Amino acid sequence: MSQTALLIELEPVVADNLNRHLGLAKEWFPHEYVPWSDGRTFDGPLGGEAWSPEDSQLSDVARTALIVNLLTEDNLPSYHHEIATRFGRDGAWGTWVHRWTAEEGRHGIAIRDYLTVTRAVDPVELERARMVHMSTGYSNVHSYEVLHSLAYVSFQELATRISHRNTGKATGDPLCERLLARVAADENLHMMFYRNLLAASFELAPSQAMRAVADVVADFQMPGAGIEGFVRKSVAIAMAGIYDLRQHHDEVLSPVLRQWDIWNVTGLDADGEAAREQLATQMSQLDTAAARFEARREERRARNR
Repeated sequence: MSQTALLIELEPVVADNLNRHLGLAKEWFPHEYVPWSDGRTFDGPLGGEAWSPEDSQLSDVARTALIVNLLTEDNLPSYHHEIATRFGRDGAWGTWVHRWTAEEGRHGIAIRDYLTVTRAVDPVELERARMVHMSTGYSNVHSYEVLHSLAYVSFQELATRISHRNTGKATGDPLCERLLARVAADENLHMMFYRNLLAASFELAPSQAMRAVADVVADFQMPGAGIEGFVRKSVAIAMAGIYDLRQHHDEVLSPVLRQWDIWNVTGLDADGEAAREQLATQMSQLDTAAARFEARREERRARNR
């Protein structure tokens, strides 16, 4: 099926799932999750106090994870451009694009306000990192393919949910954990929306959908991969168990593939079958890589005890 035909055929599914989403989504307000009374003026034109590492009780890795999570949310203009260009701005697709953007924008507002008020991170360093990251922007590897885009966001939204929840726990701050749990709840609903659309795609074009999933799993990267120093930061985050290969395999890819009943999809052509075989190999290789990483991490922890 052509990209236009896919968009047209999926529009009723989008409408149904948009209504489902609006029925499940809970209204919430960022300002209610921020301890404003803890704030004080920073240095600069208003003559306050400069930020100091002693201002925060967070561990280095918790601070790193919070910065990565926020910078990822900050690139929302690029994400909006990607999905608006791919899905359109009219009809149910367009309504969803704008609703999703509004909800994601709320996440960045809430997290930044919390970090600034509690002095959890250096605000100057954070702003400079935001400028660099947003100046780079974001581009989806498969931005011109509807099903590849749907497959990617199905996995990515769930990965983001897990990252937010585990980051909140890693901070040791009940206020931060509550905020990020609230953000994660939105991400989970986003994942369900996209996951349901791709499930419908397996009915419309099973081979194209299978190829999309296999391709996305093969070259999956988190949207924050363009953040300066991302590799170093992601290794630290993985070592802390906030988001690692095991979670990516067991808690992101596997449950979504299971929901699609990927191994029992029928009606595949030769390329669809080849894509499924490729996917099976990828999952096996990822499982092996996750086991190796876990072993190395345990060895390092044992040496540091």
